[in-house]
Amino acid sequence: MLSDQTGACILGCAGFTLTIDEKSLFTQSQPLGFILFGRNIATAPQVQALCTELRASVGWHAPILIDQEGGRVQRLLPPLGRVFLPPLEHCQRAGQKAAQAMYLRFRIIAAELQALGLDVNCAPVADIAQPETHPFLRNRCYGDTLDRVVALARAAANGLLAGGVLPVLKHMPGHGRAQVDSHLDLPNVAASAAMLQAQDFAAFAGLKDVPMAMTAHVVYDAFDLQPATISAPMLKIMRQEIGFSGLIMTDDISMQALPADVATRAALAIVAGCDVVLHCNGQIDEMRAVVAASGPLTAAARRRAELALAQRHAGDMVDISALEAQILRLTTGWAHD
Repeated sequence: MLSDQTGACILGCAGFTLTIDEKSLFTQSQPLGFILFGRNIATAPQVQALCTELRASVGWHAPILIDQEGGRVQRLLPPLGRVFLPPLEHCQRAGQKAAQAMYLRFRIIAAELQALGLDVNCAPVADIAQPETHPFLRNRCYGDTLDRVVALARAAANGLLAGGVLPVLKHMPGHGRAQVDSHLDLPNVAASAAMLQAQDFAAFAGLKDVPMAMTAHVVYDAFDLQPATISAPMLKIMRQEIGFSGLIMTDDISMQALPADVATRAALAIVAGCDVVLHCNGQIDEMRAVVAASGPLTAAARRRAELALAQRHAGDMVDISALEAQILRLTTGWAHD
């Protein structure tokens, strides 16, 4: 369980099983949790065994995350996970029934994750699609209006929660106006404070009770010259103006949008007010640096983590084939249609 020694980081690993060095690092550093990527996934028994191995390394049922949005961002592929259309296209096809379709989509995804031992999903996306939204993100959005995005992200979060999987809202306080890919470059948003508050920030305010959220590596000129992930003024906006009271993690700290080395980035994120640093690439030397720089969870972060993790459960009993039939009646939402 969580203690005053639990690390303020979530880490990846390199392959299908843990190396001796990874086991040693995880046991010593006690990260809050772990995240899996395609490089970690082969078969259902292998993923289940890796989840068991990760949790054994820290001695408790630590959360294990994955990015399973459906569409382009999907780590589990058939036969482990159904392939959906990109969210924006799926929601457009569903029209007025999009909320029901998104609930079913993520209820199915939750069942797939639970079957493998995964219990946190880095979704839903609450970024509002704009004409200028970079292609890396645009079709991962759910809509281009505030009300529609809030309604559909809420439905997605509810589908995950019903299945016992914790949602991670992203990318707070709003990535939709960014015109470059933050994996590679630093986006700079020049929209006015009033516009951001009325639209982008308001989407996250409408979802402020979701248990976890992920920051955006984006500069908002109207508020600060630093990317939101390492900006104390932006973290203050997330907590006070948006009113988000759950656990806030960084987006992947190894993305190239951020300045300096990963240790400096991690330290700056914690100082700015992030609860947890997310490091995804599984490189052992970088993980050691992130562990040292992020330190243990603060008392406030530990309380937020405990409240979030308390919402995990085994998932309501559900007939997946019946859910599939329902979603097909609503929309031709499968990628092969």
